[in-house]
Amino acid sequence: MNTVKLLFLFAIVTASLSCKTSRLKQSPLPETGMFKVAILYPGGEDKNFDMDYYENKHMPMVAGFLGKNLKFYEIDKGISGRTANDKAPFVAIGYFFVTDVAEYNKAIAQNIDTIRSDIKKYTNIQPSIQISEVRKLGFTDAR
Repeated sequence: MNTVKLLFLFAIVTASLSCKTSRLKQSPLPETGMFKVAILYPGGEDKNFDMDYYENKHMPMVAGFLGKNLKFYEIDKGISGRTANDKAPFVAIGYFFVTDVAEYNKAIAQNIDTIRSDIKKYTNIQPSIQISEVRKLGFTDAR
């Protein structure tokens, strides 16, 4: 009887893990033809940056303004430069991956005052922005 209970318990645990695994979404990937908006925050003396606010408030707010045009966004935190002893040239870089640059520009223009006033809540850094077209993706077979 104990063997039957053990097998039953094993079946339930396996089934519940399978359900969770099947619901996991794959990581979003850029696609050729998409556009990547990079917002770069250079480091330096007397620069401050609240990463928690940026991750949990600012980027989600701007992402909401972009709507369905936004495929996904990404946040990088600078940890070092070329070598471990070199300071990171950027304290943070935010990315928005969108399908339509004109729609992106329209959404940002409609909300620019809100975005600019929110920047003051997490940094004193003037960000640089670059919009790029994703031209090619490369992957290795090593995994």
